[in-house]
Amino acid sequence: EYLGNSPRLVITPLTDLCYITLMGAQALSLGGAPAGPAGTGKTETTKDLAKALAKQCVVFNCSPEMDYIMVGKFFKGLAFSGAWCCFDEFNRINIEVLSVIAQQLLVLFGKKAELSSYNDTKELEFEGTLIVMKPTFNVFITMNPGYAGRAELPDNLAALFRPVAMMVPDYALIGEIMFYAYGFTDAKKLAKKMVTTFTLSSEQLSSQCHYDYGMRAVKSTIEMCGKLYREVGDSMAEDQITLRALRDVNVPKFLKDDLPLFENIISDLFPDTERPVVEYGDLTPMLEKCGKEQNVQLTDSFVVKVVQLIDTIGV
Repeated sequence: EYLGNSPRLVITPLTDLCYITLMGAQALSLGGAPAGPAGTGKTETTKDLAKALAKQCVVFNCSPEMDYIMVGKFFKGLAFSGAWCCFDEFNRINIEVLSVIAQQLLVLFGKKAELSSYNDTKELEFEGTLIVMKPTFNVFITMNPGYAGRAELPDNLAALFRPVAMMVPDYALIGEIMFYAYGFTDAKKLAKKMVTTFTLSSEQLSSQCHYDYGMRAVKSTIEMCGKLYREVGDSMAEDQITLRALRDVNVPKFLKDDLPLFENIISDLFPDTERPVVEYGDLTPMLEKCGKEQNVQLTDSFVVKVVQLIDTIGV
């Protein structure tokens, strides 16, 4: 199936290291185990490597309800098709089940190591079924160490995987390359300002469980910049587009006490940038019309929230 020019990951030194480790694991007939906090690109890097090698990669979110029979069936299908799989948050599976999975993988990886070339296949008895294993089969797991409800991997299972530590990526570098990809010319400066905005916000604003200043927030802001650049790039300057995207993505989720602080951060970082005035066309008259039909009083704050909802859905 031809997917066209699909988006790819930005290659940072961390991505490079992860690729090398995972390919080394493949060569040694072992699995790969990227580990690190949320939002560091563990799953995305595995998926992107599979895409680069034209391998099917099945991503599966693990839960404590998984048992060895279910995982065994999963392995059978993967071995038959020669696909990769990425078990997300693998250490959420119960420790009793993990030790059985270790025995299953020991059998599969052992037989895979006996294959001399990528054209060979291997017949073996696995969980009561005769299966034909293709050499491209592999298992990758991602882990979030230190979370509540997560088990440590048993030693016999950990020995079957090559670990790679994923730290917080270089947001400024990723942002810069994504800005360039969307057609911005002043990408380096804008990426630095955007990352500084998130850093200062995380330090100065109140701590709320729905506030997110990680990779996902950076990505949604840059995607918003790209969308605005395509739509209004001719009439707005690049710094105005970035400023508008930062506000459109972040303002709706901030509490009212944090809004003045965020506005101060923005005005410090974009001192000479004129605040963009957004035209929503027929939205205001349509709101008034719908408000009258439904007997809703259109207060200023209500209209602001409606507009914010539209902006958020557009990201």
